[in-house]
Amino acid sequence: MPTLRTAEVDLGKNNEALEINLDLLEEKREQAAIREAKSKAKMEKYYNSKIRSTSFKLGDFVYRNNDASRVEYIGKLGPKWEGPYKVTKALGKGAYKLRDSDGRQLPQTWNVSNLKRCYIHKM
Repeated sequence: MPTLRTAEVDLGKNNEALEINLDLLEEKREQAAIREAKSKAKMEKYYNSKIRSTSFKLGDFVYRNNDASRVEYIGKLGPKWEGPYKVTKALGKGAYKLRDSDGRQLPQTWNVSNLKRCYIHKM
């Protein structure tokens, strides 16, 4: 038994409407991508506003975070920072190569989040 809904369907108009929706689908996707990019940029701006940027120059002395480089557990009262180390190469995006006081290059790169500026006063 046909219902009013199935009886009143015009297949030609229905197919045209579906084609129009398919044509507009790409435009809707582009608008959604633009909204998503705006939202991500807004969130990035918010989170980056709370970060204090730090950068080191070649020859600066820095301390290295002991938690990041600790081979064995020293204990709760152990030193939190070790060094000083000299910055020998800036690799970009906060990565640095370090040299210790004996002149040996450290085998890996260190991120700025694991480093702290060391103020050495010359007398």
